[in-house]
Amino acid sequence: MNWDTDIFHKEEVDVELLEETTDLRNLVVYNDDVNTFDHVIDTLIKVCGHTAEQAEQCTMLIHYKGKCTVKVGSFEELSGMCTALHDKDLSADIE
Repeated sequence: MNWDTDIFHKEEVDVELLEETTDLRNLVVYNDDVNTFDHVIDTLIKVCGHTAEQAEQCTMLIHYKGKCTVKVGSFEELSGMCTALHDKDLSADIE
């Protein structure tokens, strides 16, 4: 048994697992001059699973700050939500 090699290999595996689990992305919704507050709130509730209060707060941030991170997760988790937001005519990206 070579302790140096075994420890080095374990550290490599641990780093790879850590990178996989911490590769979180932000789903960001941008302000526009088209959609109503109610439409954005309803969409965030349906698509992102927000509570009414969360959706209202995000909508206010979108309006006043120009954008808001509405969900954090892996690219795979957020991809379908981003598409659904686009389908509802909201401007959104995964960053």
